[in-house]
Amino acid sequence: MRRSLVAALFGAFLSAVVVAQQPATTGTPSPAAAASQPTAAQPAVPKLSDAEMEDFLLHAKVVKTKGISKGITGTVRATLTDGKITHDAHIQTIDERQQQFNGANGGVEFDFRDSWTFNIAAYKIDRLIGLNMVPPSISRSHRSTPAAFTWWIDDVLMDEGDKVKNKVEAPDRNYYLRQRAMMYLFDELISNVDRNQGNIIYTKDWRLWLIDHTRAFRKNSTLKVPAQISRCDKQVFEGLKALDRETLKREVGKQLDDGQIKSLLARRDAIVKKLEALGPSALFDRNARAVTPPGSAAAAR
Repeated sequence: MRRSLVAALFGAFLSAVVVAQQPATTGTPSPAAAASQPTAAQPAVPKLSDAEMEDFLLHAKVVKTKGISKGITGTVRATLTDGKITHDAHIQTIDERQQQFNGANGGVEFDFRDSWTFNIAAYKIDRLIGLNMVPPSISRSHRSTPAAFTWWIDDVLMDEGDKVKNKVEAPDRNYYLRQRAMMYLFDELISNVDRNQGNIIYTKDWRLWLIDHTRAFRKNSTLKVPAQISRCDKQVFEGLKALDRETLKREVGKQLDDGQIKSLLARRDAIVKKLEALGPSALFDRNARAVTPPGSAAAAR
């Protein structure tokens, strides 16, 4: 596995489900799993919108940095403050290109790129389609080097690696599976070739978050694993259909070239076509949670 940018990449996380506005942070960062090294608690942070988080990441002063022990992308954890709020960010500066890349699993990729810019593109596209599973990320220089500054996640319970290792089951399996379905769909949309157990994060409310998209946005116009597209959140389905070239050029034109945008729209078309063929039963409300019947043993606890 290339890296485990999990617990180490993002410490604490945003809890409630939102569309235009992210949830309040708890101010208690964690590497992502109980087995990870503990980190110092951060002061409580007020509820911030995406725009407010972006502004903080862009303008707050970097007061402290330290390397992250996991991963191979030269990532840095930084503490930022604007005088009122103090919060951490994940800084990534990697921007590598290779004509031919030989992967650890024996695979070969041509026109390879591993870039911090794709973190920003993934975040913006996530919001365009109403997915809300990727933390805010902006472009900013770090020590004179262009970088992605990404909000350090609050309230982390564990990453996928720890979930599998410790055989932890989600308390609401249907909610869990709906989120997983959206992860698979998003990775097909952005052609992410590096989803691994280290960049799938669960917060304490069992919300799933996706981090580290530096190896996304390949130029394949067809889906890599069409079978992954089986269900979709209703809101995201409408967001997918609304995507167009002009919107993508405006929102992610600085991060993606014309070929990447064209390929993304071709994959979008394939996803929408697949879902439409599956019919209305393939659509669901992702945020619906199981309700414990009154008077049950669980309700009595």
